[in-house]
Amino acid sequence: MSELRERLDLELADRLREVVGGQEVSESEMRTLADHAGGWARATEAQLRAAEDRLAQLDADPASPLAEIAAELRRVEALSHERDQIRRLTDGLEQRTRELRTAWLKHHTEAGSPSGPQE
Repeated sequence: MSELRERLDLELADRLREVVGGQEVSESEMRTLADHAGGWARATEAQLRAAEDRLAQLDADPASPLAEIAAELRRVEALSHERDQIRRLTDGLEQRTRELRTAWLKHHTEAGSPSGPQE
């Protein structure tokens, strides 16, 4: 299951990078990507909180094996990096969405909207 999740996360990250980088995308796909990125962010945040809680428990117990503490610390670090990556990609997607909507509005304003007032 973890392997499948990692593959899906990688595919989502790749697609987000493409869109943020300027690749053509439909409004529908933008919404879908935003939804998936939000789910990825929530899942990663939950995993990070759980890992931080486990690390705190291990740290509080003097009998905790150092190897376990180190493994959990690496997990926290990896999840923190993943969370930061998601935030950067999500911010980029939001910026790209604003740019595309602005361009669309500008185009329709300059072309004259068929539903707008007629002179």
